[in-house]
Amino acid sequence: MGAIEIALLVIAIGVGLIVLVTLVRSVRVVPQQTMEIVERLGKYNRTLDPGLNLHVPFVDTIRAKVDMREQVVTFPPQPVITSDNLNVLIDTVLYYRVVDPVRATYEIANFLYAVEQLVGTTLRNVIGNFDLERALTSRDEINHHLSGVLDETTGRWGIKVTRVEIKAIEPPPSIRDSMEKQMRAERDRRAAILTAEGVKQSQILTAEGDKQSAVLRADGDRQARILTAEGQAKAIRTEFNAIHEANPSQKVLAYQYLQALPQIANGSANKVWIVPTELTRALEGMGGALGGLANMVGDLPTAAVDTGAVEREAAEAAEAAAREAAAVNAQVRAAEAQVSGDPAQRGLPAPQAVPPSAALGGADYNGVGEPERA
Repeated sequence: MGAIEIALLVIAIGVGLIVLVTLVRSVRVVPQQTMEIVERLGKYNRTLDPGLNLHVPFVDTIRAKVDMREQVVTFPPQPVITSDNLNVLIDTVLYYRVVDPVRATYEIANFLYAVEQLVGTTLRNVIGNFDLERALTSRDEINHHLSGVLDETTGRWGIKVTRVEIKAIEPPPSIRDSMEKQMRAERDRRAAILTAEGVKQSQILTAEGDKQSAVLRADGDRQARILTAEGQAKAIRTEFNAIHEANPSQKVLAYQYLQALPQIANGSANKVWIVPTELTRALEGMGGALGGLANMVGDLPTAAVDTGAVEREAAEAAEAAAREAAAVNAQVRAAEAQVSGDPAQRGLPAPQAVPPSAALGGADYNGVGEPERA
């Protein structure tokens, strides 16, 4: 082959390569959630959608690739001064997405830097009206205010700010120490209050338990005393009925009373003796018995028995018994007068004084205390 043929072959190969490269570069594949801005000869031409696209090589150029997904940007801490003149550092997190890739490309040179500066200035304006305590407790209010300002400003840039969050608010170290001390004191106060409330409730419950225990104990004592009193009353009633059903004689009763007197007088605490009226009647019976004995003695021969001496001894014994009974009755009346003033108020029979001569059973008295008139 000649030189001309070789040159033509080389030219053909070069033209083929150029055509092949042109065809390859005229096909453009755009990924999902990505938009590409195409300029033709330095001027905006069109926006390539995701998928397969054709464009003129060496004439159309790709100006920018715009990601349409929501983006998260963390800004460095912004120094902000509060209304009480405290310098705090605030970290913010921005969530945004591009809604118009053409405006995001041509309306502003660097929208991320613009958003960062806008967040810093807005934070200074908002936090400048709050004190530190309110700034620490009003994050939702600050986030809402930042979202409204950024959404209004970035709307003309083709950007939609979906959310702004304050990640941290760091006060100065001295303020942090003071806040920690305050929180510690507040927690100690709450712990002391809770302890006092627990002690109070414990004392209340203990007092309620003591009260219920005392009430139950008193009720038990009352029931025990009632049952004891009922038992004693039943025993006395049974004994009383048995005595009256047996119908004992006055001599037996007098003998029983005389046997019971030493037991009544036993003990240093006994101040009052209760002597029923049946004792005086029994003494009268004894006096009558002694009188009959004197009459029997009178029937004996004078040489065997000195009737005068027997009568004198019987009379003296009867008078001594009557005097003793009268003294006991006087003591009973005095004790009853001191206790209630009226023996009838105590439910006791009024004691009856027996004259000494009446106990003899003689004919000079009629049993009432007055001598019989001839």
